[in-house]
Amino acid sequence: MTMRSIQSSIRRWFRGLGLGASPVSPVPAIPTGKRSVNLALQGGGAHGAFTWGVLDALLEESDLDIEGLSGSSAGAMNAVLFADGWMKGGREGASASLKAFWSEIGKQMPAGLMSQRQNDQVGLSTLGTLLYRWSGIFSPAQLNPFDLNPLRDLLVKQVDFERLRQQSPFKLFVGATQASSGKLRIFREHELTVEVLLASACLPRIHHPIQIDGEAYWDGGFSANPPVAPLFFQCDSRDLLLVLLNPLERHGVPHTLSEIEARTAELAFTANFLGEMRLLVQAIQASAAAPAGLGPLEQRLLQLRFHMIDTSQLATFHQSDTKLLAYGPFLEQLRDQGRERARAWLDGSSSAVGSQSSIDVEALFG
Repeated sequence: MTMRSIQSSIRRWFRGLGLGASPVSPVPAIPTGKRSVNLALQGGGAHGAFTWGVLDALLEESDLDIEGLSGSSAGAMNAVLFADGWMKGGREGASASLKAFWSEIGKQMPAGLMSQRQNDQVGLSTLGTLLYRWSGIFSPAQLNPFDLNPLRDLLVKQVDFERLRQQSPFKLFVGATQASSGKLRIFREHELTVEVLLASACLPRIHHPIQIDGEAYWDGGFSANPPVAPLFFQCDSRDLLLVLLNPLERHGVPHTLSEIEARTAELAFTANFLGEMRLLVQAIQASAAAPAGLGPLEQRLLQLRFHMIDTSQLATFHQSDTKLLAYGPFLEQLRDQGRERARAWLDGSSSAVGSQSSIDVEALFG
Protein backbone atom coordinates (compact mmCIF):
# COMPACT_ATOMS: atom_id res chain seq x y z
CA MET A 1 0.00 0.00 0.00
CA THR A 2 1.43 3.41 -0.99
CA MET A 3 1.60 6.42 1.32
CA ARG A 4 -0.91 8.23 -0.90
CA SER A 5 -3.47 5.43 -0.66
CA ILE A 6 -2.93 5.15 3.10
CA GLN A 7 -3.44 8.90 3.51
CA SER A 8 -6.64 8.64 1.46
CA SER A 9 -7.86 5.75 3.61
CA ILE A 10 -7.09 7.64 6.82
CA ARG A 11 -8.94 10.74 5.61
CA ARG A 12 -12.01 8.64 4.72
CA TRP A 13 -11.74 6.89 8.08
CA PHE A 14 -11.59 10.21 9.91
CA ARG A 15 -14.41 11.88 7.95
CA GLY A 16 -16.62 8.91 8.76
CA LEU A 17 -16.32 9.73 12.46
CA GLY A 18 -17.85 13.17 12.00
CA LEU A 19 -15.40 14.78 14.42
CA GLY A 20 -15.10 17.94 12.37
CA ALA A 21 -11.35 18.56 12.25
CA SER A 22 -8.63 17.94 9.71
CA PRO A 23 -6.56 14.80 10.31
CA VAL A 24 -3.45 16.52 8.99
CA SER A 25 -3.52 19.64 11.15
CA PRO A 26 -0.26 20.01 13.07
CA VAL A 27 -0.70 19.28 16.78
CA PRO A 28 2.12 20.02 19.21
CA ALA A 29 3.54 16.93 20.85
CA ILE A 30 3.38 16.53 24.61
CA PRO A 31 6.67 17.83 26.11
CA THR A 32 9.34 15.16 26.45
CA GLY A 33 9.20 13.37 29.79
CA LYS A 34 5.55 14.10 30.57
CA ARG A 35 3.81 10.82 31.44
CA SER A 36 0.48 11.28 29.72
CA VAL A 37 -1.61 8.55 28.09
CA ASN A 38 -4.87 8.07 26.28
CA LEU A 39 -6.98 5.04 27.19
CA ALA A 40 -8.87 2.87 24.68
CA LEU A 41 -11.25 0.71 26.73
CA GLN A 42 -12.74 -2.37 25.11
CA GLY A 43 -16.28 -3.46 25.90
CA GLY A 44 -17.42 -6.95 26.85
CA GLY A 45 -20.40 -6.99 29.20
CA ALA A 46 -19.60 -8.17 32.71
CA HIS A 47 -15.97 -8.63 31.65
CA GLY A 48 -15.78 -4.83 31.86
CA ALA A 49 -15.17 -5.32 35.58
CA PHE A 50 -11.60 -6.24 34.58
CA THR A 51 -11.23 -2.66 33.33
CA TRP A 52 -12.59 -1.42 36.67
CA GLY A 53 -9.56 -3.04 38.27
CA VAL A 54 -7.17 -1.65 35.66
CA LEU A 55 -8.43 1.91 36.15
CA ASP A 56 -8.32 1.51 39.92
CA ALA A 57 -4.64 0.59 39.73
CA LEU A 58 -3.83 3.43 37.33
CA LEU A 59 -5.42 5.88 39.76
CA GLU A 60 -2.71 5.04 42.28
CA GLU A 61 -0.02 6.45 39.95
CA SER A 62 -0.12 10.18 40.70
CA ASP A 63 2.53 10.98 38.09
CA LEU A 64 0.58 9.31 35.27
CA ASP A 65 -1.76 11.77 33.54
CA ILE A 66 -4.75 10.76 31.43
CA GLU A 67 -5.87 13.02 28.60
CA GLY A 68 -8.60 11.13 26.76
CA LEU A 69 -10.67 7.96 27.11
CA SER A 70 -12.56 6.12 24.39
CA GLY A 71 -14.87 3.16 24.65
CA SER A 72 -17.96 1.33 23.50
CA SER A 73 -20.44 -0.62 25.62
CA ALA A 74 -18.85 -1.50 28.99
CA GLY A 75 -15.74 0.43 27.91
CA ALA A 76 -17.86 3.57 27.51
CA MET A 77 -19.49 2.97 30.90
CA ASN A 78 -16.09 2.75 32.57
CA ALA A 79 -14.83 5.87 30.81
CA VAL A 80 -17.84 8.00 31.78
CA LEU A 81 -17.97 6.72 35.36
CA PHE A 82 -14.25 7.40 35.70
CA ALA A 83 -14.65 10.98 34.42
CA ASP A 84 -17.78 11.68 36.49
CA GLY A 85 -16.12 10.44 39.67
CA TRP A 86 -12.94 12.40 38.99
CA MET A 87 -14.99 15.54 38.37
CA LYS A 88 -16.66 15.13 41.77
CA GLY A 89 -13.71 14.03 43.85
CA GLY A 90 -10.45 13.64 41.95
CA ARG A 91 -8.71 10.27 41.97
CA GLU A 92 -10.57 9.06 45.07
CA GLY A 93 -13.86 10.10 43.49
CA ALA A 94 -13.09 8.16 40.31
CA SER A 95 -12.27 5.04 42.32
CA ALA A 96 -15.46 5.38 44.37
CA SER A 97 -17.58 5.94 41.25
CA LEU A 98 -16.38 2.73 39.59
CA LYS A 99 -16.83 0.74 42.80
CA ALA A 100 -20.37 2.04 43.35
CA PHE A 101 -21.44 1.21 39.80
CA TRP A 102 -20.00 -2.30 39.58
CA SER A 103 -21.12 -3.16 43.11
CA GLU A 104 -24.68 -2.23 42.19
CA ILE A 105 -24.43 -4.16 38.91
CA GLY A 106 -23.34 -7.18 40.95
CA LYS A 107 -26.65 -7.17 42.80
CA GLN A 108 -28.76 -7.39 39.64
CA MET A 109 -28.38 -11.05 38.73
CA PRO A 110 -30.55 -13.68 40.46
CA ALA A 111 -28.46 -16.51 41.86
CA GLY A 112 -30.53 -19.05 39.94
CA LEU A 113 -29.09 -17.86 36.62
CA MET A 114 -25.51 -18.90 37.45
CA SER A 115 -23.82 -22.17 38.29
CA GLN A 116 -20.52 -23.25 39.80
CA ARG A 117 -18.22 -25.25 37.55
CA GLN A 118 -14.99 -27.15 37.97
CA ASN A 119 -11.92 -25.33 39.29
CA ASP A 120 -14.13 -22.68 40.93
CA GLN A 121 -15.21 -21.34 37.54
CA VAL A 122 -18.70 -19.90 37.17
CA GLY A 123 -21.08 -19.82 34.22
CA LEU A 124 -24.71 -19.59 33.24
CA SER A 125 -27.02 -22.15 34.76
CA THR A 126 -29.42 -24.19 32.65
CA LEU A 127 -32.10 -21.55 33.26
CA GLY A 128 -29.69 -18.72 32.42
CA THR A 129 -28.66 -20.45 29.20
CA LEU A 130 -32.30 -21.00 28.29
CA LEU A 131 -33.13 -17.33 28.78
CA TYR A 132 -30.16 -16.33 26.64
CA ARG A 133 -31.29 -18.75 23.93
CA TRP A 134 -34.74 -17.18 24.02
CA SER A 135 -33.15 -13.84 23.23
CA GLY A 136 -32.17 -15.35 19.88
CA ILE A 137 -35.69 -16.52 19.17
CA PHE A 138 -37.86 -13.69 20.44
CA SER A 139 -37.35 -10.00 19.74
CA PRO A 140 -36.82 -7.46 22.57
CA ALA A 141 -40.35 -6.19 21.87
CA GLN A 142 -41.66 -9.67 22.71
CA LEU A 143 -39.39 -10.46 25.65
CA ASN A 144 -39.42 -6.93 27.12
CA PRO A 145 -42.48 -5.08 25.78
CA PHE A 146 -42.21 -2.27 28.34
CA ASP A 147 -38.50 -1.65 27.56
CA LEU A 148 -37.43 -2.12 31.18
CA ASN A 149 -33.75 -1.34 31.65
CA PRO A 150 -32.36 -1.21 35.22
CA LEU A 151 -29.15 0.25 33.83
CA ARG A 152 -30.98 3.47 32.96
CA ASP A 153 -32.04 4.09 36.56
CA LEU A 154 -28.58 3.27 37.88
CA LEU A 155 -26.85 5.68 35.48
CA VAL A 156 -29.34 8.49 36.12
CA LYS A 157 -28.83 8.04 39.86
CA GLN A 158 -25.04 8.01 39.76
CA VAL A 159 -23.86 10.21 36.86
CA ASP A 160 -24.36 13.98 36.78
CA PHE A 161 -24.64 14.20 33.00
CA GLU A 162 -25.47 17.90 32.92
CA ARG A 163 -22.39 18.86 34.90
CA LEU A 164 -20.20 16.36 33.05
CA ARG A 165 -21.16 17.92 29.72
CA GLN A 166 -19.83 21.23 31.01
CA GLN A 167 -16.89 20.22 33.19
CA SER A 168 -15.52 16.87 32.05
CA PRO A 169 -11.91 16.54 33.27
CA PHE A 170 -11.04 14.40 30.22
CA LYS A 171 -11.72 14.18 26.52
CA LEU A 172 -14.33 11.45 26.12
CA PHE A 173 -15.22 9.47 23.00
CA VAL A 174 -18.24 7.17 23.28
CA GLY A 175 -18.97 4.89 20.33
CA ALA A 176 -22.44 3.82 19.16
CA THR A 177 -23.57 2.15 15.93
CA GLN A 178 -26.30 3.54 13.68
CA ALA A 179 -28.71 0.65 13.23
CA SER A 180 -29.77 1.85 9.77
CA SER A 181 -26.31 2.28 8.22
CA GLY A 182 -23.91 0.40 10.48
CA LYS A 183 -21.79 3.55 10.74
CA LEU A 184 -19.90 4.50 13.87
CA ARG A 185 -21.06 7.60 15.72
CA ILE A 186 -18.66 9.15 18.19
CA PHE A 187 -20.27 11.16 20.98
CA ARG A 188 -18.05 13.69 22.75
CA GLU A 189 -18.21 14.74 26.39
CA HIS A 190 -20.40 17.79 25.65
CA GLU A 191 -23.00 15.47 24.04
CA LEU A 192 -23.28 12.91 26.84
CA THR A 193 -26.68 11.83 28.10
CA VAL A 194 -27.99 8.65 29.64
CA GLU A 195 -29.40 7.77 26.20
CA VAL A 196 -25.93 8.01 24.65
CA LEU A 197 -24.50 5.54 27.17
CA LEU A 198 -27.43 3.18 26.78
CA ALA A 199 -27.02 3.36 23.00
CA SER A 200 -23.35 2.45 23.28
CA ALA A 201 -24.32 -0.69 25.24
CA CYS A 202 -27.51 -1.63 23.38
CA LEU A 203 -27.41 -5.32 22.45
CA PRO A 204 -30.18 -5.70 19.86
CA ARG A 205 -31.04 -9.25 20.94
CA ILE A 206 -31.87 -7.98 24.44
CA HIS A 207 -32.71 -4.27 24.35
CA HIS A 208 -34.90 -2.03 22.23
CA PRO A 209 -32.91 0.33 19.93
CA ILE A 210 -32.02 3.64 21.55
CA GLN A 211 -33.38 6.68 19.72
CA ILE A 212 -31.19 9.80 19.57
CA ASP A 213 -32.21 12.71 17.36
CA GLY A 214 -34.49 10.45 15.37
CA GLU A 215 -31.80 7.84 14.70
CA ALA A 216 -31.82 4.32 16.15
CA TYR A 217 -28.56 3.11 17.71
CA TRP A 218 -27.12 -0.24 18.73
CA ASP A 219 -24.02 -1.28 20.65
CA GLY A 220 -20.90 0.65 19.66
CA GLY A 221 -18.92 -2.58 19.67
CA PHE A 222 -20.34 -3.46 16.25
CA SER A 223 -18.43 -0.55 14.65
CA ALA A 224 -15.52 0.16 17.04
CA ASN A 225 -14.49 -1.80 20.11
CA PRO A 226 -12.80 0.35 21.23
CA PRO A 227 -12.59 3.48 19.02
CA VAL A 228 -8.94 4.29 18.33
CA ALA A 229 -9.03 7.04 15.69
CA PRO A 230 -10.36 9.83 17.97
CA LEU A 231 -7.49 9.36 20.42
CA PHE A 232 -5.01 9.66 17.55
CA PHE A 233 -6.58 12.70 15.90
CA GLN A 234 -8.12 14.63 18.80
CA CYS A 235 -5.60 14.24 21.63
CA ASP A 236 -2.14 15.70 22.18
CA SER A 237 -0.61 12.74 23.99
CA ARG A 238 1.25 10.36 21.70
CA ASP A 239 0.90 7.38 24.09
CA LEU A 240 -2.06 5.05 23.60
CA LEU A 241 -2.84 2.40 26.21
CA LEU A 242 -5.14 -0.37 24.95
CA VAL A 243 -7.18 -2.17 27.62
CA LEU A 244 -8.45 -5.29 25.87
CA LEU A 245 -10.97 -7.84 27.16
CA ASN A 246 -11.09 -10.18 24.15
CA PRO A 247 -7.92 -12.28 23.77
CA LEU A 248 -6.18 -11.40 20.51
CA GLU A 249 -5.76 -15.06 19.63
CA ARG A 250 -7.84 -18.15 20.36
CA HIS A 251 -6.31 -21.60 20.30
CA GLY A 252 -8.26 -24.39 18.66
CA VAL A 253 -11.21 -24.31 16.28
CA PRO A 254 -14.77 -24.15 17.69
CA HIS A 255 -16.86 -27.21 16.82
CA THR A 256 -20.13 -27.16 18.74
CA LEU A 257 -22.94 -24.81 17.76
CA SER A 258 -22.58 -22.80 20.96
CA GLU A 259 -18.80 -22.49 20.46
CA ILE A 260 -19.27 -21.35 16.86
CA GLU A 261 -21.94 -18.81 17.83
CA ALA A 262 -19.73 -17.42 20.59
CA ARG A 263 -16.71 -17.09 18.32
CA THR A 264 -18.61 -15.46 15.45
CA ALA A 265 -20.14 -12.95 17.87
CA GLU A 266 -16.71 -12.16 19.26
CA LEU A 267 -15.29 -11.65 15.77
CA ALA A 268 -18.16 -9.28 14.97
CA PHE A 269 -17.23 -7.18 17.99
CA THR A 270 -13.48 -7.03 17.25
CA ALA A 271 -13.20 -6.89 13.45
CA ASN A 272 -13.41 -3.10 13.15
CA PHE A 273 -10.92 -2.53 15.97
CA LEU A 274 -8.43 -4.89 14.34
CA GLY A 275 -8.99 -3.08 11.04
CA GLU A 276 -8.26 0.29 12.65
CA MET A 277 -5.08 -1.00 14.22
CA ARG A 278 -3.95 -2.63 10.97
CA LEU A 279 -4.47 0.64 9.08
CA LEU A 280 -2.46 2.53 11.69
CA VAL A 281 0.39 0.01 11.47
CA GLN A 282 0.46 0.23 7.67
CA ALA A 283 0.45 4.02 7.84
CA ILE A 284 3.33 4.03 10.33
CA GLN A 285 5.35 1.63 8.17
CA ALA A 286 4.75 3.73 5.06
CA SER A 287 5.68 6.93 6.92
CA ALA A 288 8.92 5.39 8.14
CA ALA A 289 9.82 4.41 4.56
CA ALA A 290 8.83 7.76 3.04
CA PRO A 291 11.44 10.16 1.70
CA ALA A 292 12.53 13.29 3.60
CA GLY A 293 10.10 16.13 4.09
CA LEU A 294 7.34 14.37 5.97
CA GLY A 295 4.05 16.18 6.38
CA PRO A 296 2.14 16.68 9.65
CA LEU A 297 0.25 13.40 9.31
CA GLU A 298 3.40 11.33 8.78
CA GLN A 299 5.19 13.08 11.64
CA ARG A 300 2.27 12.43 13.92
CA LEU A 301 2.13 8.75 12.98
CA LEU A 302 5.83 8.25 13.69
CA GLN A 303 5.41 9.79 17.14
CA LEU A 304 2.74 7.28 18.21
CA ARG A 305 3.62 4.95 21.10
CA PHE A 306 1.52 1.91 21.96
CA HIS A 307 0.97 0.07 25.22
CA MET A 308 -1.42 -2.71 26.21
CA ILE A 309 -3.03 -4.38 29.21
CA ASP A 310 -4.94 -7.48 28.14
CA THR A 311 -6.53 -10.70 29.34
CA SER A 312 -4.31 -13.23 27.59
CA GLN A 313 -3.96 -16.57 29.42
CA LEU A 314 -6.79 -15.74 31.83
CA ALA A 315 -9.20 -18.68 31.58
CA THR A 316 -12.24 -16.60 32.52
CA PHE A 317 -12.03 -14.60 29.31
CA HIS A 318 -12.15 -17.71 27.17
CA GLN A 319 -15.73 -18.34 28.38
CA SER A 320 -18.04 -16.18 26.31
CA ASP A 321 -21.14 -16.79 28.46
CA THR A 322 -19.44 -15.18 31.45
CA LYS A 323 -19.90 -11.81 29.76
CA LEU A 324 -23.48 -12.08 31.01
CA LEU A 325 -22.58 -12.87 34.64
CA ALA A 326 -23.41 -9.68 36.49
CA TYR A 327 -22.74 -11.45 39.77
CA GLY A 328 -20.99 -9.60 42.59
CA PRO A 329 -18.24 -12.08 43.62
CA PHE A 330 -17.47 -12.82 39.97
CA LEU A 331 -17.15 -9.10 39.14
CA GLU A 332 -14.82 -8.64 42.11
CA GLN A 333 -12.70 -11.54 40.83
CA LEU A 334 -12.39 -9.78 37.45
CA ARG A 335 -11.55 -6.50 39.17
CA ASP A 336 -8.73 -8.19 41.09
CA GLN A 337 -7.39 -9.69 37.86
CA GLY A 338 -7.49 -6.26 36.23
CA ARG A 339 -5.63 -4.70 39.14
CA GLU A 340 -3.00 -7.44 39.00
CA ARG A 341 -2.44 -7.01 35.25
CA ALA A 342 -2.31 -3.21 35.56
CA ARG A 343 0.18 -3.37 38.44
CA ALA A 344 2.39 -5.67 36.36
CA TRP A 345 2.25 -3.17 33.47
CA LEU A 346 2.98 -0.23 35.77
CA ASP A 347 5.94 -2.01 37.35
CA GLY A 348 7.38 -3.42 34.14
CA SER A 349 6.40 -1.21 31.21
CA SER A 350 4.99 2.17 32.25
CA SER A 351 8.48 3.72 32.26
CA ALA A 352 8.27 3.57 28.45
CA VAL A 353 5.44 6.14 28.43
CA GLY A 354 6.74 9.31 26.82
CA SER A 355 9.68 7.63 25.12
CA GLN A 356 8.79 4.40 23.26
CA SER A 357 6.16 1.73 22.74
CA SER A 358 6.06 -1.10 25.27
CA ILE A 359 4.53 -3.61 22.79
CA ASP A 360 5.45 -4.71 19.28
CA VAL A 361 2.41 -3.25 17.58
CA GLU A 362 3.47 -4.49 14.13
CA ALA A 363 3.69 -8.09 15.35
CA LEU A 364 0.35 -7.90 17.14
CA PHE A 365 -1.72 -6.00 14.57
CA GLY A 366 0.21 -5.79 11.31
